[in-house]
This record gives sequence, C-alpha cells and structure tokens, in this order.
Amino acid sequence: MKKVAIVGAGIAGLACAVALREKGIDFSVLEKDPEPGGKLRTEVVDAFTVEAGPDSFLPEKHWTVDLIRRVGLADELLPTNEEHKGTYIYSGGRLHRLPEGVMLMVPTMFMPMLRSRLISTTGKVRMGMEVLVPRKKDGSDESLARFVGRRLGRECLEKIAEPLVAGIHTSDPDNMSVKAVFPRFVEMERERGSLIRAMVAGAKRARPAGPAAMTYFMSLKDGMGSLAAGCAAFAGAENIRTSCEVREVAKAASGYDLATGSGPMHFDAVVLSTPSYVTARIVGRMAPGLAGRLSAIEWSSTATVSLAFREKDVKTNLPGFGFIVPRVEKRKINAATWSSIKWAHRAPPGFLLVRAFVGGPGGEKFIEAGDGELAAVATGELREIAGIDAKPLFAKVYRFPRSMPRYTVGHLDRVAAIDDEAAACDGLYLIGASLRGIGIGDCVRSGFEAADRIAAE
Repeated sequence: MKKVAIVGAGIAGLACAVALREKGIDFSVLEKDPEPGGKLRTEVVDAFTVEAGPDSFLPEKHWTVDLIRRVGLADELLPTNEEHKGTYIYSGGRLHRLPEGVMLMVPTMFMPMLRSRLISTTGKVRMGMEVLVPRKKDGSDESLARFVGRRLGRECLEKIAEPLVAGIHTSDPDNMSVKAVFPRFVEMERERGSLIRAMVAGAKRARPAGPAAMTYFMSLKDGMGSLAAGCAAFAGAENIRTSCEVREVAKAASGYDLATGSGPMHFDAVVLSTPSYVTARIVGRMAPGLAGRLSAIEWSSTATVSLAFREKDVKTNLPGFGFIVPRVEKRKINAATWSSIKWAHRAPPGFLLVRAFVGGPGGEKFIEAGDGELAAVATGELREIAGIDAKPLFAKVYRFPRSMPRYTVGHLDRVAAIDDEAAACDGLYLIGASLRGIGIGDCVRSGFEAADRIAAE
C-alpha cells in the first residue's frame, strides 16, 4: 500500500489526516513542534480557558463543522452569547457601535446609519451614492483600499473597512488583493453594478437560517485547541510524529525522499501544509521555480495578550463582544474581545477574561517587546479606550511570527503560477493558508481536497 507524508500538523494537515484515515490510506504526519495543532492552542490558567490563536470559526464555511462532526465533537459546539452581540469601533476618542445593517462594510439600512455618529454626514452621503458609481469595466485586480474608496468613499475605508478586514487578515488594504480576499464584492459589482443593491437583494432572498444553536461565529466548549486534539486522536497517535522537522523533500525514482531531523524517510506522495516560506525552503533544490513563486508571498506577525480581571474591579460597562481600532487612530492594539462575555466556559463566575490583539502592518514592532512590556501596553490601551482601570490577575502573551499570509494585489496570478509549477511534481500537494484562504474553514477544505485528489490519483 502506498504511503503519504503530511508535513505540518496545523489544522489543514490534521484535516487531511482525518480524511485519509477515513479513506483507509496510509499516512504519517510530521510536525516540528512538540504538539500538533499549529495556531489552535488552548491553555487552562487558574480555571480560565485562554485561547492563544483563533477563538472561533465561521460555520458558513461548512468544512469546519464537517470536520468537527467527523471527529466526534459535535456535542462540544459552542455558540456566542447573543444577548451581548455587537461590534464597536473606536473612533474620535470613543466607542461607536457598528450600525445595524452594515454587512461586511456595506450599509443596507438607512436609519441606523443616519443615527450613527461614527461616520460624518459627508461620509454617509458618499456611502449612499455607491448605487450611482459606475462598475469597473476591466477585470484587472486592484487593492481593497482602491476598491472600497472608489465605491464607498475614503471615510468608510478608514473607519469601517480597514479595521474590520485588518482584524482578520492583518494586512494593509493599500496593497491587499480584493479579488483574493473579497471575490464576492467583485462579483457583486460585475453582476449588479452596486454592492448596496446586491446586499439588499441577497438579504431578501436569504435562505432560512441553519440550526438555532448556530451563530455567526462558533467555537468549542473547551476551546479551539480541542479541535486539534480531536483530529489528532481520530488520525491516531501512531500516525503523528512530533518534534520531527522536515528539512528537504527530494524527488526519487518513485515517490519522494525526505530529509528530517529524525533521519531519512521515503513516501509515495507528500502533502505540504507548511507556510509558503517554509515550503519554499523544503522544495528549493528539487523545484527552484516553485520555491521562487512561493517566496513572493508576504507574511505578517501577530500577538495576542489575554488578561484576567475580577468583575468587581472593572467599573465600566463593556459593550458588545469587543471593539476594533482603525489604523488612522494610531493606537498600539488592533482590537480587543471580551472573551468571557462573548463565550461561556471562559472564566469562573465573578471574573472576566479579555484578549487584545497586536501586530500587523504598523504594529509588528510591539511584538518584539518582552511579555511584561507587551502586557503593560495592552493594559494601558484597554484603560484609555474602554475604561478598564484595574490591575489584571495575570497576563498571557502568545506570539505568532510570520503567521498570516498577505494576499497582495496579483495574488491569484501568483497562485496560478504556483499551481503550474507544482503540477510538474507528481504526487506533491500544497495546502494551508498560504494560497486560498486564511480562515480555519478554508484550511480544512484544502486538506479535504488534497485527500480526495490522493484517493482519486
């Protein structure tokens, strides 16, 4: 029976392992870290459930829910506490609720936007004029900043679009590819001529909602780290080798030879779920053209700072699920989530867990600070922005250097060229966040699709 190597035990690699196990295909997962899971890491600290990386996923991208059900964690699905639902934007020294009816960044309701003090009167008029803006005539790619500025105006870009997108992609809208990041917007403009018209029409014909327990964001009761653990258990501990770094992949007469920290290995096929810059290094001698294409993808570094408080020490109201900060405000954090308000099972009764986000364009310098200094930065920002004037019981800092790919203008063309180069390496598969989506759902899908291709071929 042929055997497959999966290099990297992030969620994409683990999803591929789960699918291969279901198909009865022999495989080994090779992971350089001591534990599988990649950025999906959950730690219990003094009865607080602290997320290092992602704290949730979008059930709209159904592959994650499919994976959760496959590994037997369906009963652990956790919706948000909808009674606290709401997104706030820090602007002009105060927190503004994102107006009702704003979908992604497109206004679909008149009165909530009219009443909001987030956008000036001139900015609101400019956003409303979007229905009159002519559609783009050619099919070329453009930056998100140019797209949003062209259709909805500069103020919408700076106060709504940029912070919403930066909170997910940690990229600069000035060079972020709208085709790669928001292909739906490009399609709306092409087909409807207006984002507002398309959004309103879409809302009217929206399909009935899914199960009542599903909310826009979902998590797991014991944290997202339990998904990684569940996948690893399903795949089988005997099939996962940790502390095993793959240093090089070379084409053999049949299959591939791998140089690893544990010695040479041979496999019939190889799935690389590593970041593009790592993949480039691994395949550099075997496929220099592919390595060059992969090396062109840029990456951002990020960090999270989780802070625990006694509820009685926090003398201010914490609105919604948290807030995001536009880059024009020149603050030291990008966003904050009231973790124990947004989710159940995150803090003991009488306590509060808050998580601040640092990094991305303009903010990567703060990541280089020590844990104490970074915690002090987050504490100071929360005091000035949200009025949390209390001493935290503890702070947990997690850094993720070069962890978020930047889909800059022309990204889809680069991906097409990467696909062409990879096609020459029969039995080599590239999955993960580097190419076709940074979210958990997109990474899971890439793992599933690689498993299907392996089974078919």
